[in-house]
Amino acid sequence: MTAGRTLGRDVGEAEDAMLVPGISPMVYSQADFLRIAELARIEAGIVLGERKRMLAYSRLAPLVRRSGRTTFGDYLDLIETDPGEAMDAIAALTTNHTYFNREPHHFAHFEAEVRPALVARASAGGRVRLWSAGCSSGEEVWTLMMVLLGEDRGAGRRIAGRDVIALASDLSGRALARAKAATYPAEALGAMPERLRANWTLPAGANGPARLAIGPEPRAMVRFRQLNLLRPWPFNSLFDVIFCRNVMIYFDAAAKEQLVLALARQLVPGGYLYIGHSERVSGEATGLIDPVGPTIYRRRAP
Repeated sequence: MTAGRTLGRDVGEAEDAMLVPGISPMVYSQADFLRIAELARIEAGIVLGERKRMLAYSRLAPLVRRSGRTTFGDYLDLIETDPGEAMDAIAALTTNHTYFNREPHHFAHFEAEVRPALVARASAGGRVRLWSAGCSSGEEVWTLMMVLLGEDRGAGRRIAGRDVIALASDLSGRALARAKAATYPAEALGAMPERLRANWTLPAGANGPARLAIGPEPRAMVRFRQLNLLRPWPFNSLFDVIFCRNVMIYFDAAAKEQLVLALARQLVPGGYLYIGHSERVSGEATGLIDPVGPTIYRRRAP
């Protein structure tokens, strides 16, 4: 995409051109940003204030180029008639940076306070269900599965053979494809405990920079699904554990309360919800879940 006319070419368009320095309002205008903001609000409950104009440009510009359109206006016209492209656009606006063992206090709590009961139930033939809601490129769900399988490889392999399934969902099909591929630069797993990394990953590729692939035991336990968290969910299963972290940071208050309430209702009694460090529980959900640690909540018994 070329810049076209530059900032301040004439006084009448100076304010509009300030959206992105060097980018013509004929390519990306205030009207385009308002259309993007409305799309994000309606489809995903995201609030994009004026300070997010540059973010919207940087996230969507690659999709505009990919589509063959030369202006954001033309691309937004395409979105109105192509639901798949609209979903890609929303996914681009909502995708956040993630990494292995992010917010490690969550995994430490899961390992110490939650895992023992889940392992005991699975070992006795019971059912265990986990959900990484907004899994992005997979680092969260693979961290969770490695912690669940644990440092004893033999015991972990026995757990993997039980009725233990994790759902990993995301709005972005591209993010899910990366999560399914489950192969990462070796340094990306540097934050994982050494024993877990040794047990549940394998070297990937003989040439080029070192890469690690998630091993067959964790892979066999995860199911992937493209899902908009603010739309009806096509399942009724209750979960023992839900991780939904740093998903709601752009949502308006109503959308946050709607999502947290839905997640709380999807937990078994005594189940745990983990949310991002900057996120809070409010509204009706406070009647269903209690805080038990920093951004960790537990579903009340009936």
